[in-house]
Amino acid sequence: MIETDGPMPVSLYMQTCLHDPQHGYYATRPGVGEDFTTAPEISQIFGELLGLWALHEWQVMGTPSPFTLMEVGPGRATLMRDALRAISGVKAGDEFLKAMKLKLVEASPALRKVQADALSDFEPDFLTQIDDVEDGPLILISNELLDCLPVRQFIRDTEKNSWAERKVGVAEGELIWGAEPMDDLPFFTPDLNRLKGFELQPGLETMALTLAGIAARGHAMRALLIDYGPNHLPPEDTLRAFHKGEQIDPLAMPGECDLTVDVDFAQLRHQGEKAGLSVHGAVHQGPFLLSLGAEARMQQLTHANPETAQSIFEAAARLVDPKDMGDRFKVICFSSGELPAPAAFF
Repeated sequence: MIETDGPMPVSLYMQTCLHDPQHGYYATRPGVGEDFTTAPEISQIFGELLGLWALHEWQVMGTPSPFTLMEVGPGRATLMRDALRAISGVKAGDEFLKAMKLKLVEASPALRKVQADALSDFEPDFLTQIDDVEDGPLILISNELLDCLPVRQFIRDTEKNSWAERKVGVAEGELIWGAEPMDDLPFFTPDLNRLKGFELQPGLETMALTLAGIAARGHAMRALLIDYGPNHLPPEDTLRAFHKGEQIDPLAMPGECDLTVDVDFAQLRHQGEKAGLSVHGAVHQGPFLLSLGAEARMQQLTHANPETAQSIFEAAARLVDPKDMGDRFKVICFSSGELPAPAAFF
């Protein structure tokens, strides 16, 4: 493609590497977790607490029946399995589960089978995209979805005070970085003059508009999104590639490694507000999980399983420790306008 059409923007390179239907990473991988480990695989506490959060928000909505519980990008369904197990173990859980219609947004046929098997007791339905959901109250959860949305990268020439868009080209049969000068940026704020470059994910606006469209149907909606990235200035140069747990050159193995970028939560919040949604956060993952009872749940598990208490503690600590995932990961919630602030946002 590059040899015939010329250098491509980083966003198109990322889109092709991840989503090409024949050679893309997601199309050719039989599962997830081989190249990068996510929070649900680290500790069951993560999914359990998100399940109880969803139960609480359903009660805030007035216990509607039926309603849709949706996860976007469920992976092996570890998060949702843990969430529904926690819900089934509390008093209001039976009513929640009877009212629930479980929808999973997943494009991969291989992963759909994994998810269907893991959640067979709850008879999940599969959707190709979020706005395929039928009308009605909605609680949506997604973990580490936004970081794989394609990113455009911009570089500033400090001497000329000009900008260029980073591109991927070919030289002597090898992929190389390049840049194409630009007259106009997609957006500009004075803060950008302090940066050597910045990243922009067009998919953040698309996500906000999609959720706003669902909220505009007139039913209660909560959408909880968790990912990593900064809360203030936009990311500068965060494109990374992972292969079998090791970080490698993003140009080294196209289509064979997981690509990821930091999420610009300030931009995501801006897009949500611009679309007319009620936006809470982003807050740090550590305080969010602790306010939902992470420490108490960890103590329950260690007391019940003394032989594995140390590993349970270490896994839970990773999720909330500011030096680990507790600060780097953020949590943001989009809601329809009539709902009060969601639990654990302060």
